[in-house]
Amino acid sequence: MSEQRVAIITAGGSGMGAAAAKRLASDGFKVAVLSSSGKGEALAAELGGFGVTGSNQSNDDLKHLVDGTMERFGRIDVLVNSAGHGPRAQILEITDEDWHKGIDTYLLNVIRPTRLVTPVMQSQKSGTIINISTAWAFEPSAMFPTSAVARAGLAAFTKIFADTYAADNVRMNNVLPGWIDSLPATEERRGSVPMQRYGKSEEIAATVAFLASEGAGYITGQNIRVDGGLTRAV
Repeated sequence: MSEQRVAIITAGGSGMGAAAAKRLASDGFKVAVLSSSGKGEALAAELGGFGVTGSNQSNDDLKHLVDGTMERFGRIDVLVNSAGHGPRAQILEITDEDWHKGIDTYLLNVIRPTRLVTPVMQSQKSGTIINISTAWAFEPSAMFPTSAVARAGLAAFTKIFADTYAADNVRMNNVLPGWIDSLPATEERRGSVPMQRYGKSEEIAATVAFLASEGAGYITGQNIRVDGGLTRAV
């Protein structure tokens, strides 16, 4: 088995997922990238890795990604779960169908690939899973109802996962970004942040890279806020 470090990034075609893929590649990881747009496959090729055009809501696409990664690189050290955007509406106007879409987008996007990579990481006695969540998981905003509700569930899932697999040296943590430059900028939103600016996708990627490093080897089950102080009182 190769000792080359290997990272999988889902929803990695743009924004924070793409930034994480680039940062991990620069840190010496071989990367495998999944995105529905084809941008992830192109990015992986640019970074000398493996790309799949598909959806993190498809078990078949995720299996293709994981199997292809193992065939090429022989191990999986890191899984980064990013996400697209789920339904938004006034909370009582969200249909059952859209609630299910929100759970698919913001919770099952983590659970599906985690099922696939965890046995690999257990066999290696090492691995880390990093989920890009949201600063509004614990202080929900009516702007992002399906995200906030599903990602509160993700926080619970993460703690149970950590309890279950920590003894195998398999870790899971959530990164909670606030207003990031991959989102549309407004003065109102900028003004709500104590640091008076949007965060950079590269700053989220740097946090992901730290959690993927040996220096974070004693961190699991945590929710790391990267939001310029937006949720400082929580």
